[in-house]
Amino acid sequence: MPHTFEAKSSHNQLHDINEALGSGQTELAKEMLHQLQPGDLALLLESSRSRNRLDIWQLIPPDLYSDVLEELSDDVRNGIIRTMLPDKVADALEEMDTDNLVDTLHGLPQEVSQDLLAAMDEQDRARAELGLSYGDETAGFIMNTDAITLRPGINVDVILRYLRLKGDMPEHTDTLYVVDRDDKLMGGVALTRLITAAADTPIESLIKNSEAIPAAMMDNEVASQFERYNWLSAPVVDENNKLLGRITIDDVVDIIREDAEHSMMSMAGLDDEEDTFAPVVKSTQRRSIWLGVNLVTALMAAAVSDLFEATLSQLAVLAILNTIVPSMGGVAGNQTLTLVIRGMALGHVNSANARWLVSKELAIGFLNGVIWSILIASVIALWKQDLMLGAVIAFAMMINMIAAGLAGASLPIIMKKLKIDPALAGSVILTTITDVVGIFAFLGSATWLLM
Repeated sequence: MPHTFEAKSSHNQLHDINEALGSGQTELAKEMLHQLQPGDLALLLESSRSRNRLDIWQLIPPDLYSDVLEELSDDVRNGIIRTMLPDKVADALEEMDTDNLVDTLHGLPQEVSQDLLAAMDEQDRARAELGLSYGDETAGFIMNTDAITLRPGINVDVILRYLRLKGDMPEHTDTLYVVDRDDKLMGGVALTRLITAAADTPIESLIKNSEAIPAAMMDNEVASQFERYNWLSAPVVDENNKLLGRITIDDVVDIIREDAEHSMMSMAGLDDEEDTFAPVVKSTQRRSIWLGVNLVTALMAAAVSDLFEATLSQLAVLAILNTIVPSMGGVAGNQTLTLVIRGMALGHVNSANARWLVSKELAIGFLNGVIWSILIASVIALWKQDLMLGAVIAFAMMINMIAAGLAGASLPIIMKKLKIDPALAGSVILTTITDVVGIFAFLGSATWLLM
């Protein structure tokens, strides 16, 4: 009796398949895998330990390779591709949409991608090379080349007969694009208007101006335009207005998700495509770089404390209180930093309002400084019965809150101008600033007023 693989959570599916593989029931595991959708297969592969992935991959039907590879993260996908013969990979890539094909090739080592390009047929190689010719994270890189194009001078009946003859239309098709003999975009015809128009209606009367996306536009700006104008798809053109392809809403959802993952992982110093189940040595190497950077910044803060070693040795209470000011500054600064990075990602922050935003955050830092300085001074004065000590920590708190607001607002703007990712390095630099300023202000004023 054939085994029925009922709908289960991914955890249970993974457990059942690994149990079947571990007990040598290969055919049972294969049957289970054959009943899963490509997205579920990709999730199972990503949830498996690296040494088990190849066993699972070899049991997946070859006709699903393309769909599964599209769903995998870069790290996992590249690891699997390296185990396959170039001609087998080329066969799988032939079925991919252009955006996924380009993304896959871009993530591979150059010698591997060149071998794969050489193994492709001329048409697939041409569409891959077109996307690769544009920089990463541009509209040209993420577009699909499957747009349906029409010539002017025909009527609705001709178009409908052409579409019936064609049979299938690309997914998420809501607009057909009219181009001239040089393939320059003239406009678009909404599919809803086309199917409701009279058969003898000339195509020119249905054309509407389509907002075209330049191929060099950055993908986060593409996502902003889709959100602003509620597009389902949009044409992509080169600098001469020649139609190259289109971007659809599913591509934009991927951009938004990837940007969110990038921001979250970058703040921890990790790659947004980090493989959760990567080998220990590989994961350690990747994380060690960022830990090294953090160690350097921690030593900088320690060096500032060392300048006041004599003060600390005579007033032990300062060592107890020394962490309060840097900690408060770090939290306040990171609030501002996160807000500004988010505003930049949404396109809200630009050169026209950046100066006003920095002034605003500086004012917030000052106001927070007043509030928390009074509070901490009162607590310390009552706790340690020392008004001067309370005044010292209040002064340091005020200085560090202002510095935190200024640094949190200005760092992302400066780093963007320097073409440095603020999500990746902003938090570390900010923490260093608030630590150094906080410690120096606290111990410096204590040395001056208490010694």
